[in-house]
Amino acid sequence: MVSREESAASTRRALLDAAAALLGAGGVEAVTLREVGARAGVSRGAPYRHFADKESLLTAIASEAWERVGTDVSVLRTSPELSASEKLRAALSGLIAVGREQPHLYRLMFTQPSGDPTAVVRAAGRSQDEFLAIVAELVGEQDARRYGALLMASVHGVTSMEVSGHLTKEKWGTSAEELIEMLVGMVAAER
Repeated sequence: MVSREESAASTRRALLDAAAALLGAGGVEAVTLREVGARAGVSRGAPYRHFADKESLLTAIASEAWERVGTDVSVLRTSPELSASEKLRAALSGLIAVGREQPHLYRLMFTQPSGDPTAVVRAAGRSQDEFLAIVAELVGEQDARRYGALLMASVHGVTSMEVSGHLTKEKWGTSAEELIEMLVGMVAAER
């Protein structure tokens, strides 16, 4: 027999999955609580029992995305097989992959939620702390934040340009992968 808590958790998960699918297919505008409920196969009122409004739902989706990124970066950080440069390259490439594979989710992750941003800030902070630990392996604790900010701002720009179609080999004579190599190389040379 399924407990009330298990049922609620299952419904919440179904709502989040349905919302993520709608987001992926059509962006933030495609996500409505009514459509999320219909896709999840629950009553019209069910989404409102789990989320105060659309913004709360989107905040939960962004938080989960940052948690996944944080977990991926943590796995990289603790990998004994990879050098600091390889870890950094993989972490930056992972963020670009999110942008390529899920551009609407990527944009949502970098949008300040209009509701309560606490969960997103906490999840993004964990991800950023893991990332900074990798950067610190390469440049030391004292310079990690400065280089980390430069790297994150750069990879965000690269990702945004690529997703919007403005970073093309024909136009710039380079790719996102080549730019990551340049960034990691420049930072590693500062050691």
